[in-house]
This record gives sequence, structure tokens and C-alpha cells, in this order.
Amino acid sequence: MTVNEYNSCVDFYADGIFRFALKTLSDADKANDVVQDSFERLWVKRSKVDYSKAKSYLFTTAYHACIDTIRDDKRVTRIEESHELSIDNQYTDLQEILHAALNTLPKVQRSVILLRDYEGYSYSEIEEITGLNESQVKVYIYRGRLALKKFIGKPQTVI
Repeated sequence: MTVNEYNSCVDFYADGIFRFALKTLSDADKANDVVQDSFERLWVKRSKVDYSKAKSYLFTTAYHACIDTIRDDKRVTRIEESHELSIDNQYTDLQEILHAALNTLPKVQRSVILLRDYEGYSYSEIEEITGLNESQVKVYIYRGRLALKKFIGKPQTVI
């Protein structure tokens, strides 16, 4: 990969990786660290990574960096937090409700749903990024969507 190709990767994929990391970690500073780490790893391995596979490499690296960050946070806090959000019938900010619903999911389910529904990856691409097999990816997405549906409830509740 040339320097120009690397720079174009930064231009094309930095925002998408940041969005993915931010949705996964819910912390902008940690998401920025993940983006920086992903591009640093790409720079170090630029001679081994083909430009056509740079996007997949970056998202795979970002996914693993997010998992590492989550594991580090668990070691530091050792406290499980569970927040229940009661939604007022008059509250209509759907994005806020969806964000709260995503935060109730386990990290793996949240990651695969974000990769599938927000970033538009196929099941096989998610399989490559996460290291799960395709049937596991499908199961996590299915269970995550059921949990989201249960959390959100009927459309009348949201509207």
C-alpha cells in the first residue's frame, strides 16, 4: 500500500470507524483512541495489507480494539451496571430511544448489529471482522433484534 492509498483510507474510512467505535463504546475519547490505533496498525502493516482489503482490515482492527477496551474497562471497574430506562409515553426522540436500547445489549450483540444495520456489512464480512462463524453472527443479530424489539415495544409507545 502506498502513502497515497493510506491517506485515501484515512479520508474514506475514519468517520465510519469512529461511528462504529462510538456506538460500541459510548465514549467519544475511547472511540478516537480506537480510530487512532486502527490507523496506526494499518500504517505499521501497510506493506502487507492490500489496498482493496484495507476497509476490512481497519474494521477488524477497530472491532478487536473495542473488545480490548471493553475488557480493560471491566478489569478496572469490576462493577456491573444495569440501567433501566423508563420511557415516557410523550417522549418522541427515536434516536435517543434506539441508543438506549442498544446500550442494553451485550457488547457482542451490539457490535454485530452495528456492523450489520448501521455499517451495512454482509454476514460473511461480519464473520471476518469479528472472528465468529456465520451462524453465530446470525444468532447474535437475531437475538439482539428481539431484545431491541422487546425494549422498544409497540410503535405507539415511541410515537
